[in-house]
Amino acid sequence: MSEVVAVFGGRSEIGLAVATRLAPGASVVLAARPGPLDEAVAACREAGAERVETVAFDADEIAAQPGVVAGIEERVGPIDVAVLAFGVLGDQALAERNSEAAAALLHTDFVAQAALLTVLADRMRARGRGTLVAFSSVAGARVRRANYVYGSAKAGLDGFASGLADALHGSGVHLVIARPGFVVGRMTAGMEPAPFSSTPDQVADAVVARVRSGRGVDLWIPWQLRVMFGIARFVPRSVWRRMPR
Repeated sequence: MSEVVAVFGGRSEIGLAVATRLAPGASVVLAARPGPLDEAVAACREAGAERVETVAFDADEIAAQPGVVAGIEERVGPIDVAVLAFGVLGDQALAERNSEAAAALLHTDFVAQAALLTVLADRMRARGRGTLVAFSSVAGARVRRANYVYGSAKAGLDGFASGLADALHGSGVHLVIARPGFVVGRMTAGMEPAPFSSTPDQVADAVVARVRSGRGVDLWIPWQLRVMFGIARFVPRSVWRRMPR
C-alpha cells in the first residue's frame, strides 16, 4: 500500500509545495474548501503521485473534523503524513476594533488547528505510527504590536503543539513544529519582506527533509531564526520593538 499524505489546506502554497515533494509513489489527499483544485491535482500527479484525491474541508467547522478525517481514511487508507497548512493573516487593524474579527482569526489559526491535531493524533497514536506537521511562526515566538492577534494565535498553537509532541513521545507518532519567518508568497503579497525571509519552496524543502529524517520536533526556517529568537528573550521589549523584521 502506498504512503498516504493528507494536506489540510490544499490550496496553500506551502502545503502544495510539501505535497509535491512527498508525492512520488504516494496517495495524496488535498483537503480544502469547495472550489477548483485542478492545478493542485495536476501538480501532484506530475510530481509522481500514485493517486490524488480531493476532499471538501472547512477547518473552522470543528464538529465536522472527525468525520472528514474518518472519511479520508475509509476512502484512501490510514494517513501516514498529515500537513496542517491552512490559516489566515487576518486584518490586525480590524481585529483591534472588532471582537468578532479577533475571535475568528484566533479560531482559524489556533482553535481549529488544535482541534484537528487532536483528532489526527488520536487516530495515529492508536495504530502506533504517523507524522504530523503543524505550522507555527516566528510571529508567535515573541508577540509584537504590529500583528499581535495573529501572533498570539500562533503562540497558542506553538504551545499546544509543543505539549502534544511531548505527549506523543514514544508512541510512534512524530510531530514537526515548523516555525518559518516571513514567507514571500500569495499571503504576504504587497508586504515588505523581513530579514531572514524564505519562499514556500524553501519552507517545503526544510519540512520534507525533517519529515523524512524522523528526528527533531522544532524546525526554524531558516535556522538562524532560532538563534535570533533565543537572544530575543534577553532583549528589553522597548528595544525589541525597534528591531527590523
